Amino acid sequence: MSNYKIKEINKHKQRIEPTGKQKVPIDFHISEELMPDEETIEKLIKVASNEHVFHHTNALSDIHRKPGRKNPSGTVVATKKFFLPQLLDTAPNCGMRLMTTPFNEDNLPTEKIDELFKELVGVIPTKTYIGSPVSHRAVLDICKYGNKALTKYLKMDEGMNENFLMGGNMFDGEKITDKDLFTALPRMFFRFAQIRLGVLGAAGNHFLDLMKVGDILEDDIAEKMNLHKGQYIFLLHTGSGLFGQYASYFYTPKQKEHLSQKAIFETSRFTFLNSKIDWHKQLENDLPEWSKKDDFYPINSESELGKNYYLAHRAAGNHGFANRTMLQYHMEKTINKVLGKKKALEVLYDMSHVYMTKENHYGEDVIVSRSNTTRAFGPERMQGTKFADIGEPLFMPSSMSTDAYIGVGTDENQDTFFSAAHGTGKGVKKTSKVPHSKEELFKKMNERGVKLYNAKSSKIIEQDASHYKDPTVAVEGMVANKIMKPVAKMKPVAVLMY
Repeated sequence: MSNYKIKEINKHKQRIEPTGKQKVPIDFHISEELMPDEETIEKLIKVASNEHVFHHTNALSDIHRKPGRKNPSGTVVATKKFFLPQLLDTAPNCGMRLMTTPFNEDNLPTEKIDELFKELVGVIPTKTYIGSPVSHRAVLDICKYGNKALTKYLKMDEGMNENFLMGGNMFDGEKITDKDLFTALPRMFFRFAQIRLGVLGAAGNHFLDLMKVGDILEDDIAEKMNLHKGQYIFLLHTGSGLFGQYASYFYTPKQKEHLSQKAIFETSRFTFLNSKIDWHKQLENDLPEWSKKDDFYPINSESELGKNYYLAHRAAGNHGFANRTMLQYHMEKTINKVLGKKKALEVLYDMSHVYMTKENHYGEDVIVSRSNTTRAFGPERMQGTKFADIGEPLFMPSSMSTDAYIGVGTDENQDTFFSAAHGTGKGVKKTSKVPHSKEELFKKMNERGVKLYNAKSSKIIEQDASHYKDPTVAVEGMVANKIMKPVAKMKPVAVLMY
């Protein structure tokens, strides 16, 4: 029984109306069985109590709290004129990329999948300091121009950028110079960015999955997406890594930092911040003060500090697109080596689920912060893109061994600021038997027909299916609330994760 007065709008939508300090409603776009715990709701109340929050806040099906985060994962929050960096979950442009292949169960036998993934373990690094180094010029161009700078650098198909959120460039046509980058971030950070492309990462549930398309739910849309029953597809989940974290935390109050991170920040701030520059002085004074406060640190979007924060956020976000492209580059080479097939991967869509952007909702220009939620525009808002007739593609994975969904956004989803969940998320209740060791985890996954690779982390058992919400129930609610139209189901076959 909740301590909060939760009103049922319909079976798949709950609401907490403003009372006391709470200024806007909180909408939960989920059924009662997927509601989060009291501590998560308490955090959402604090978000909805902030004076800068616009209209209402949204919690989607993957709503859950994370240690050290002020705002729960699985939220969409709009603000007026102020950035609230702590609404977001660490690095900008953590995201997913879905890549179709020409392979199916008839032309890709199990032993070849095993051979391929054993090779991929060596070329898709998880816990490492150095990925695939690029030149200083290349990384600056990536930050300014987005993914097209890397496709040009690697001589890859530049047409893939049509299949990216914002065309793979978070500046979306805005002209940025090297001077702008160096004004917003310490030069040291760009040196880190040079060596950090092509890293899957060891944090959270970043993964590379091979999935098999199961039931086709919308034939016409699936055909336009080049999806077919029995087809193998890759789903890649990772972000902007250390560069993104540094760019984000440079402007964000933090109570605790790792020793290595603290050393980098102290060095970079000492060499970068100049007390004669007003916004530098403001940042230097604000961060220690706000690290002790319970409220969210506000940055005026029209101030010099705000302009530089937003520039840094998007520059690091562009590095996230490029990181996934570098991983795809190595995947393509490995597939050619093992399976003898060149250019086997075709990007269906690349989408971010951690970022802030300026959009218009309810007739107002606002800043939308999506924390582990994705944009899900319907056909109307996708005009001018290749997805204008079907809507924006979105993916709904769950655990390593649970079915997932591919869908598209709808035009009737204003309530979530045209957003969708990026997965089912972890739930309060366990959905199956919990493994207590890697041996039990491997056994359970084998029984489900899924093979796990790398798996070096002792915490990987926390990614077991038992901790995640039922994807069928989550998608049912998204359909009922007109958030998405499901197109196809996918079943995991092989997973590479730290």
